[in-house]
Amino acid sequence: MKILVPLKRVADPDNANKIKVNGGKIDTTGLEWKLNPFDEYAVETALRLTENGANTKARLGEVVVVTLGPKETETTLRSALATGADRAIRIDAGDDALDGDTVAHALAALIKKENFDLILLGKQAVDGDSNQVPQLLAEYLGWPQATFAATIKSEADKALVVGREVDGGTLNVRVQLPAVVSVDLRIVAPKSVTSVHTAPTHNYSDGVRFAALMQIMAAKKKPLVEVKLADLGVTAAPKIEYVGFELPPARKAGVKVANVADLVGKLRNEAKAL
Repeated sequence: MKILVPLKRVADPDNANKIKVNGGKIDTTGLEWKLNPFDEYAVETALRLTENGANTKARLGEVVVVTLGPKETETTLRSALATGADRAIRIDAGDDALDGDTVAHALAALIKKENFDLILLGKQAVDGDSNQVPQLLAEYLGWPQATFAATIKSEADKALVVGREVDGGTLNVRVQLPAVVSVDLRIVAPKSVTSVHTAPTHNYSDGVRFAALMQIMAAKKKPLVEVKLADLGVTAAPKIEYVGFELPPARKAGVKVANVADLVGKLRNEAKAL
């Protein structure tokens, strides 16, 4: 199975308190960048689908990672290569020139140049939270899709049974390959991914795998190529324009109350919460 996993670098959500707004724009100075967590889950899913869990060094297929962005985003690609991906592609583009629609068009053009069996994406990026690219991509490709995957079972690498968490239970959707699938956080549970290459009794560790130093060094030698948007026949023309940003107002200091009756009175008459 040949799998493509699109990645995005995002500001570390744990450093949200460092975000500054200057002149109506977000100032990224001092922010730490990391791989979008849901994309990490997609990489882990791709690795599990293309390996024998008892011998993860033997890749039984190919996992390709791709990102759109400037030169410095190659660090994100190298981190995925270190965990087991086989090769990487960077589509050169400025962050300001991208929105979900442009990304989906670029990915669709890239996919049409190669014969991928499966496109695995995180359900959304934790910065914009737009949740657009997987659905747009499936539409532009004309491929079947399954979103918010919590479990995946491979059927002879020809089809997938995808378990989606819905209100009241789990909805199982069967999709023929090639297909587009976006994953949720539960996909990295020990038994969430069932591959034809791995014994049913095998249990993965909970969560994503981490690269050892030797793997990090080896990742520097794995193929990483640059592609221009123009090479894909795509023009950077975002449909979404952010006209300004502002931080939420600072919270007012709390006040002490003498008793419960006083608290209820403030909630009713001042906060209008009752």
